[in-house]
Amino acid sequence: MNRNILASTMVATVVAYAISLPASGQTHQHEHMQMGAAPPTKVTRQPVKFPPQLREHELANMRDHLSTLAQIQAALSRNAIDEAADLAEKRLGMSSFGLHGAHEVARYMPAGMQEMGSEMHRAASRFALEAKNAGATGDIRPALAALATVTRQCVACHAAYRLK
Repeated sequence: MNRNILASTMVATVVAYAISLPASGQTHQHEHMQMGAAPPTKVTRQPVKFPPQLREHELANMRDHLSTLAQIQAALSRNAIDEAADLAEKRLGMSSFGLHGAHEVARYMPAGMQEMGSEMHRAASRFALEAKNAGATGDIRPALAALATVTRQCVACHAAYRLK
């Protein structure tokens, strides 16, 4: 597909979405949708109650995850692929459970939230492997696809749950 057709398709999609918004302009904060899906009509995130101290701890962990994603992207932009892989594994991947106290907070999470979190950590480890492979093959596309999977897990969890 040439760039002009791709750009036209993207513009048409954005315009179609904008037209579908309620006339009042009101939308629900933190609701996420996949490209082409209809926007939700009401807030559907399940509240998850944490003890106050653990709630603050978990929110700090999530901010650290977001900061790590930004650092990974910055490393990739500098072609520092090994650095991106190491960040992903140590701060987001399966190796990071001890760093974030995952076992402490998991008992307060519904099963679906636990699964999304575990899948995010597994996806981060898969990204780290794909990034290491990219360092050898020169093909970064599988690593970028794996990184998108990490982010999709974050988006899905934030769309489904909210800490109370």
